[in-house]
Amino acid sequence: MSIARRGLCLVLAAPSGAGKSSITRALLESEPALHLSVSVTTRTPRPGEREGEHYFFRTADQFAAMAAAGELLEWASVFGRSYGSPRGPVEAVLRRGEDVAFDIDWQGYRQLRAALPGDVVGLFVLPPSLAALEQRLRTRAADDAAEIARRMQAAQAEMSHATEFDHVLVNDDFAHSVAAARAVLHAARMQTHRLTGLTDCLSRLAPPRAP
Repeated sequence: MSIARRGLCLVLAAPSGAGKSSITRALLESEPALHLSVSVTTRTPRPGEREGEHYFFRTADQFAAMAAAGELLEWASVFGRSYGSPRGPVEAVLRRGEDVAFDIDWQGYRQLRAALPGDVVGLFVLPPSLAALEQRLRTRAADDAAEIARRMQAAQAEMSHATEFDHVLVNDDFAHSVAAARAVLHAARMQTHRLTGLTDCLSRLAPPRAP
């Protein structure tokens, strides 16, 4: 017997190079009821990108209008381009009793938690060490020493917000990290306040009344 529930928003945040995106992909491949949030962006589509699958592409004016109307759960502007999470598609998934994964930073997490109180579970991913993080960054791109130093400084700033999240894991073993993230997701699904069908379930389990 299953219990009807409201879905949840699972936010995975981490400094660049800590393995957040790989963990998210592994969860999406193994959890049919988990969907990746599709962002709205003002940048132009790249070859092969499709509307509604990779992004919702909007003009700057359209994006500003969505933000003003409260149609974005969280948003930010980076290097002249804006990105945000649309409210409508996310709330539709939550009402179906399914879940949405977000690959956003700590600032987006703050906004999302304010927009959907009670629906957001945050998981921060830490690297096993600064040396390991630097090595991962060096293997990902052929950046010069100055760029690597800038990224490491940004990572330190990002990690200073880890204490704001509900859960923290150290990604020193990928399989273990995926299992830990899955455990967080499954536990959050069973939180009492999320179980909209709990009363009906309990009534079905109650002994029959005496005639």
